[in-house]
Amino acid sequence: MSTSPAPDALLGPADVRELAAALGVRPTKQRGQNFVIDANTVRRIVRTADVRPDDVVVEVGPGLGSLTLALLEAAERVTAVEIDDVLAGALPATVAARMPERAERFALVHSDAMRVTELPGPAPTALVANLPYNVAVPVLLHMLETFPSIERTLVMVQAEVADRLAAAPGSRVYGVPSVKANWYAEVKRAGAIGRKVFWPAPNVDSGLVSLVRRSEPIKTTASRREVFAVVDAAFAQRRKTLRAALAGWAGSAPAAEAALVAAGVSPQARGEALTVEEFARIAEHGGSAEHGESAGSAEHAGNTEGAGNTEHAGNTGNFERAGNSGSVEHVEHVEHVEHVENKEPGQK
Repeated sequence: MSTSPAPDALLGPADVRELAAALGVRPTKQRGQNFVIDANTVRRIVRTADVRPDDVVVEVGPGLGSLTLALLEAAERVTAVEIDDVLAGALPATVAARMPERAERFALVHSDAMRVTELPGPAPTALVANLPYNVAVPVLLHMLETFPSIERTLVMVQAEVADRLAAAPGSRVYGVPSVKANWYAEVKRAGAIGRKVFWPAPNVDSGLVSLVRRSEPIKTTASRREVFAVVDAAFAQRRKTLRAALAGWAGSAPAAEAALVAAGVSPQARGEALTVEEFARIAEHGGSAEHGESAGSAEHAGNTEGAGNTEHAGNTGNFERAGNSGSVEHVEHVEHVEHVENKEPGQK
């Protein structure tokens, strides 16, 4: 007997509006809520994410369930992490009503994504999410660090943040998110999402980012905390040479120069020119213990340096409501934010 879902199981424009009305949920500018109303868009996301029949997918910020239902069509199991009380309470019923044959393959974790350290059921093999833009990078890095079983990731974020995550050394937008994401995975842009598939239409464009976990970790004797401390310090003053930017990390400018020379990196270089492997080599040559401890606390937070710490962006954040679900009420670990603009929707 076939267990394929009904052709109309996914949410369309009328379904989204009806669900939102029944729950008393109204998209608001304050929360950056935009609901996806196009089933073809979420199916495209699932295809681009290369979701396979044996995958255990974790989704952050499911909202009303548009992407959740599309994932359930393709994967073995889906676990959704949702912080909003109303939406978390309603999602299991939506799944049961629209895909009763798949309901037992769905699990909900009602929690702040940044607090999640374990998930029910088998270990996740894929992460597919429409991340809240003001904390997209911290959430992404937290999930990759906490769940090493995640092999493939596809996230939807503000287009600007997508560019930063996928940027290569030497690029104008290369920075902390680029380096830290590359610590875990090979990262690339995987497409763009227009504004018209959302209700209401946001004032910003969105982008898809694909991350495939490295088959072998970066070869280094330094810990992730130590490497990320160097990255944070280098980009906290990105216009300065590394000799100057790393003076605090190393204890002095001469000590920073010695570490750089030992790592085979020019003291006159800037952080935007270095690969993650070069940052790791620098980390192997020291840094003050006190600074390493504090800066290292940004290890998963992603020190977004303005890459996604823009609350406006989202607004397409979650596949249905950008920037809220799975959302993060506290981001404790972001320390050195190079330039956070915290814009309202549509601000330039």
